[in-house]
Amino acid sequence: MSVLETSRELIRHSYYRYEFATVAVTHSLFALEHVLAERLAVNEPLHDLIERATGTGLITAGLAAELDHCRLLRDNLQQGAESSAALRPIQAVAMVHAVFDAVSLLLRPPSAPEETAAGVGGVQPQGGLARLWEDHLRALFPDGFRGVDFDGVDLVLLDADVAGLVQKELNGGLDDLGIANLWGCITDLDKVVPLINEEYCASYFTKLRTMAQAAVAPYIPTAA
Repeated sequence: MSVLETSRELIRHSYYRYEFATVAVTHSLFALEHVLAERLAVNEPLHDLIERATGTGLITAGLAAELDHCRLLRDNLQQGAESSAALRPIQAVAMVHAVFDAVSLLLRPPSAPEETAAGVGGVQPQGGLARLWEDHLRALFPDGFRGVDFDGVDLVLLDADVAGLVQKELNGGLDDLGIANLWGCITDLDKVVPLINEEYCASYFTKLRTMAQAAVAPYIPTAA
């Protein structure tokens, strides 16, 4: 998760320094390769790991093709056939998100009865936010909406921002800047969700908004 967070931040900075877009993609492959090797219990080159995961149904053929595109970029960089200016930021956003999708699928926990997941009295051991986060990890980003923005809000970056802030809340809590940033994301979600006219995409970002609200809820003062 640290590698993926770094890749996301490199994407942000790539709008100021374009070379970081290519670095973001190649850096994200460290996480992909690690998770693939762990899930498949083999130590092989990334190309073979992607093929194995596709053959066993862990990832789709379409997603495998996107991942292989990322791998080829890395290989070309190593061989000197490409430079670190090979990608524009918008291209890197789509490629890094493909890696996020793959890691999400590979880390998907096995389904279990609700009684096992629930604590005493049906309360989740880590609270409602943990369950919302698990559901988010299982959901794939809406197909066809990478690189799309509504009213100046890039959907991929908004999704990544909320995910990063929710992780921080689950891993120890948000600081003042994180809380402010999360409120900014909620404002953007309130702006874009009514503009989305595709059912799955609208549902995805509505659930993202619910998760963001759950993450910021502890910091809302209670009424006297």
